[in-house]
Amino acid sequence: MAEEIIRVENLKKWFPVRLGFFESIIARRPLFVRAVDGITFDIKKKEIFGLIGESGSGKTTTGRMIVRLIRPTGGKIFFHNREITRLPEKEFKPIRKKMQIIFQDPYESLNPKMTIYDIMAEPLRVQQVGNEDEIAERVYKALEDVELIPPEEFIHRYPHELSGGQRQRVATGRALVLQPEFIVADEPVSMLDVSIRAEILNLMFDLMERYGVSFLYITHDIALARHICERIAVMYLGKIMEKGNTEDIIYEPLHPYTKALMMAVPSPDPTAKRIEVVIKGEIPSPVNPPSGCRFHTRCQEYLGDICRREEPPLIHVGKGHYVACHRYSEKKK
Repeated sequence: MAEEIIRVENLKKWFPVRLGFFESIIARRPLFVRAVDGITFDIKKKEIFGLIGESGSGKTTTGRMIVRLIRPTGGKIFFHNREITRLPEKEFKPIRKKMQIIFQDPYESLNPKMTIYDIMAEPLRVQQVGNEDEIAERVYKALEDVELIPPEEFIHRYPHELSGGQRQRVATGRALVLQPEFIVADEPVSMLDVSIRAEILNLMFDLMERYGVSFLYITHDIALARHICERIAVMYLGKIMEKGNTEDIIYEPLHPYTKALMMAVPSPDPTAKRIEVVIKGEIPSPVNPPSGCRFHTRCQEYLGDICRREEPPLIHVGKGHYVACHRYSEKKK
């Protein structure tokens, strides 16, 4: 069995809602955005683990919590079986260089006032890794790894002088320059042209194979996750609805939400019969999520009072496949 590199247990992040004077009187109690509300999963060494869901489901918040960019409200985060949830920053700093993140927008994540060399060298300087000669060597090596060749053509440029694909390669190289063991990739190709996406995804595969880097791949595109992730977890309104091996979930989805996501994937066959998308309405507010199963207000397989009153547990249905649905929890009884 592959070594576990990341594990989260009952992870939560509730953001307080700032209310005006009269709103606070009407509310009578503090309000919170329940962005992530009790999720558990693990990521193996040399694995790309996918986190899938609509916008607002809590995917990005989860990724940022794991690398400690934001502090969790509750739950635990483990790195190589060591709990890092609330480590003081001084103790966490040596671990931080082993855990990096690639942000979604390459146009916003790079400082426009810095050259590519300084952008790449900054993490090394913050972590006090080597002298300037050693820093230069690692920057050049990272640029070569992300196929910005020759590095001399890029180190003196600024971000506005690069294309979108080149910027995302710089963002990937910046994450790679510290030689991390784990990278959160937050929709790293969603802002790029289709022709460039394959290059960035192939680069991720290459890094995984060459250096044994593990990835948490965050995306709303379940068709894309099918091709790059070994296992996936499907999130909805801060909860995991289903998780397991990618092939099992793609070909045998159990949760109504996962089934709806699969039905929404367009078919490349122009003669194929169109299937109606079964998800109705908008995702509810995470400030006041539905009681019971959070998907019951949009579910086509709604069972009645049990879905409205009781939150379904995430149960194991075999072969590492888990689902949070009363249709399966009832069968287990």
